Amino acid sequence: MKKYDKDTSAHALVLNEFGKAYINTNDNLRLVFEHHVKVKIFDSQAFKSEGDVVITLHRDDSNTYETIRDVEAVTTYTDENGILRQSQLEQSKIFKTNENKYTDLAKFSMPNLRPGCIIEYRYTTESPFLFNFHTWEFQSDIPKIHSEYRADIPAVFQYNVSLRGALKLTNSHSELDRECFSYAGTRCDCSRLTYIMDNVPAFVEEEYMTAAKNFISAMYFELSEYINFNNGTKVKVTKEWHDVDQSLKSNEYFGSQIKRSGLMKDRIKDVIAGKTDELAKAQAIYEFIQKTMKWNQFYGKYSDDGIRKALDQHTGSIGDINLALIAALKAADLNTEAVLLSTREHGSVNRLFPVESDFNYVIAKVNIGDKSYLLDASDQLLAFGMLPLRCINDQGRVLSFEKESYWMDIVEPQKESKIASLNLILQPDGKLKGTFKQFSAGYAGYLKRKEIKKFNSIDEYVENLDEKFPKIKILKSEIQNVDSLNSTILESYEVEIDAYKNLDHAKLTLNPFVFGHTNENPFKLMDRSYPIDMGMPSISRFTVTVHMPGNFIVESGTKDLAIALPNKGGSLMTEFANDTESFTFSEALQFAKPVYSVAEYPYLKEFYNKIIQAESSEILFTKK
Repeated sequence: MKKYDKDTSAHALVLNEFGKAYINTNDNLRLVFEHHVKVKIFDSQAFKSEGDVVITLHRDDSNTYETIRDVEAVTTYTDENGILRQSQLEQSKIFKTNENKYTDLAKFSMPNLRPGCIIEYRYTTESPFLFNFHTWEFQSDIPKIHSEYRADIPAVFQYNVSLRGALKLTNSHSELDRECFSYAGTRCDCSRLTYIMDNVPAFVEEEYMTAAKNFISAMYFELSEYINFNNGTKVKVTKEWHDVDQSLKSNEYFGSQIKRSGLMKDRIKDVIAGKTDELAKAQAIYEFIQKTMKWNQFYGKYSDDGIRKALDQHTGSIGDINLALIAALKAADLNTEAVLLSTREHGSVNRLFPVESDFNYVIAKVNIGDKSYLLDASDQLLAFGMLPLRCINDQGRVLSFEKESYWMDIVEPQKESKIASLNLILQPDGKLKGTFKQFSAGYAGYLKRKEIKKFNSIDEYVENLDEKFPKIKILKSEIQNVDSLNSTILESYEVEIDAYKNLDHAKLTLNPFVFGHTNENPFKLMDRSYPIDMGMPSISRFTVTVHMPGNFIVESGTKDLAIALPNKGGSLMTEFANDTESFTFSEALQFAKPVYSVAEYPYLKEFYNKIIQAESSEILFTKK
């Protein structure tokens, strides 16, 4: 096989894949997962993605962890003489590394990779986390001919089983395995569930999407109840929301931390001194936590070791920082609630019934008058009431100590807004000289601050900007409001553009987008089976005016455009105007919605083609 006829762009193909999960009956119950896969490699582009195998192993705070064993791997290939050969993976080439306190990685690289070879490997993992029966993903970034999963589930465990994603099963069946399970005097039958999917297309990720696992076709297992081996009673795992509410409110590292008003009253006393306005108090407390505590890059809804320790060490997880923020706001007698959510990378939340592990993040919701503000103090560049993009993911669960929890939409209240203008004079030596100004507001201001703060100083940022555009020389610069998080950032530059060697030409052309333009469509798929999630609406405006010497006139300008997306989804407008001494080009581009449906994908794709076309147009001016 030289290529896969159903997807000729594929660099590799899963020929056959089999998975099996069951609970063993040794002294300690373990969830055993066996995986066996055979992959055809078409070209070298698949060497790293398919040849470097990484297996994730989970662990928890109590030093309980998953293990891996029985790793076997072989590469089958044809050598230079046309002889079929095999290379076995040496056991010494299997490495285990610690990624973080919750994750270990087992890694190995397939030996003797070459185009046309077949790699085959299998391994077994054992997990003490019986609640997390192994998910099976039928789809990956390469196509599959056959993918099969078998789950042997003892009757003492009841799981909610669901197929998610756009694809349907080719086949599925169940059998009864009599008395397959025995533990602590309990014997029971097992359900042997088999799920098969054939001719599975590759899942291709594109721009503007949340976690791939929200859309990849996969089997999920969520424990609903089990039999207690000590007394034989049923234990219900699938809870009602009021059960989750009570559990979180009484949890030592969640609700108990929020109640620490005494600890926070002393710390915020000077912060809110003299402030009588509730909004001013909330802003001051938010800024205090934001500047006092540094995020350690760990997510989480709980405080790791209590907010006192995190405050004393001036660092902590998301749970540490935002639970401290909630406690501080409540200590100031502000109406504040906790909001549990799942980040974009973590995936969607099951809203039918509570699954606490669906949530990996907590933020604050402070209610002042008839307005609510969502707050995340983990990022020192976030303005009050603004959330990082990672949090903009469908809905969050609001937990209050005064009432039942409830759902709320998680949206970014501000747009990504940019306005730029370029005013240039064509010099006798062929250079364009003038000013460039850009205003970045809302989320665009936040992104600009992040970009600037990567450097040690504003001067370093400007130097880097100067290096990015070799034909543009920045003569003078001024940037305002970088540290005023609620203000618009204003960038002003005096620039000199090396446009032409001289003016001794009958005709000259100019693309208005001298600082770069859109030249690639982010939407490349023929069909997309998942929504286009941009996070927030955006608007940008750009204007360039060029003053020409008296002996030049415009021969042809750009065509005016007025294009709109369906359902008031956005618009693109360009205008061109000129007189005897100058010409002006302007573009206004708007995406009016944070999320677009699958049905709107073809329109967005074509809309981007129009943007690329409009921004590649050139203005022609000639000598009189």
